[in-house]
Amino acid sequence: QVQLVESGGGLVQAGDSLRLSCAASRSIFRIYSMGWYRQAPGKQRELVARTFNGGSTNYADSVKGRFTISRDNAKNTVYLQMNSLKPEDTAVYYCNSKLGDSSPDYWGQGTQVTVSS
Repeated sequence: QVQLVESGGGLVQAGDSLRLSCAASRSIFRIYSMGWYRQAPGKQRELVARTFNGGSTNYADSVKGRFTISRDNAKNTVYLQMNSLKPEDTAVYYCNSKLGDSSPDYWGQGTQVTVSS
């Protein structure tokens, strides 16, 4: 089991940047994947970015080139650097982890990101 706590959300203007942090309760060195999802009002939760133990990453088309996911294994923390934010990025952002490729998901409580026009 792993507990995940997100932070770093807030209210910003279009074009601004934010960095979200996800602090894990245990070492993430051996965790298969860590990722970020988001859910806007009235919409389904969607994958934003995911990173794997080998260093590979996967991004939603809507954020590719603007968002960057990274790990700091020494700090048991995963980050999501969000640049050139758009109003459509407004959502609750959730940290996600899989301990193995066939393991169930663990989720954080979410952090609100609001981007004004």
